[in-house]
Amino acid sequence: MAKFLLSLHVLASVLFVGPVAVAVSMFPRRARAALAGGPDRAAEAGTLRLLHRITQVYALLGIAVPVMGIGVAQVMDVLGQSWLIVSMVLTALAALSLLLFVLPGQQAAVDALGLDAEAPEHGKAVQGLRLLPMTAGVFNLLWAVVVVLMIIRPGSTTGA
Repeated sequence: MAKFLLSLHVLASVLFVGPVAVAVSMFPRRARAALAGGPDRAAEAGTLRLLHRITQVYALLGIAVPVMGIGVAQVMDVLGQSWLIVSMVLTALAALSLLLFVLPGQQAAVDALGLDAEAPEHGKAVQGLRLLPMTAGVFNLLWAVVVVLMIIRPGSTTGA
């Protein structure tokens, strides 16, 4: 049962967290291009909306990853081990960064697409994009550390 649950957990992480990581990484550059104007503005705006939608939908689906992870940890009897606790804290921090910084920043950029370039809200959205690459990087770095902890599992006694 543990191997089956672990397989589902890994599969869910690849299928649900992977697209979020890619969309979050691509968004800032596309947002700058879309908000700067130019001949490809409509295409960039469509791409921007799509990346934001991917981030929203797959972030919601990604909730399955830590839920299944807790189930796997219970079955493997490793729930109290330090590497797992650190991974759970980092996962929570990644989720918070996505909810508090990445998604609102993306939404502001998408909202600014419908504004006149002279509107004050447009300027705020463009200025808010400065933090978006950093928050995207923090989000992806947190997930990378979690993946490394899941593979290396320092101090694990399971032998798996």
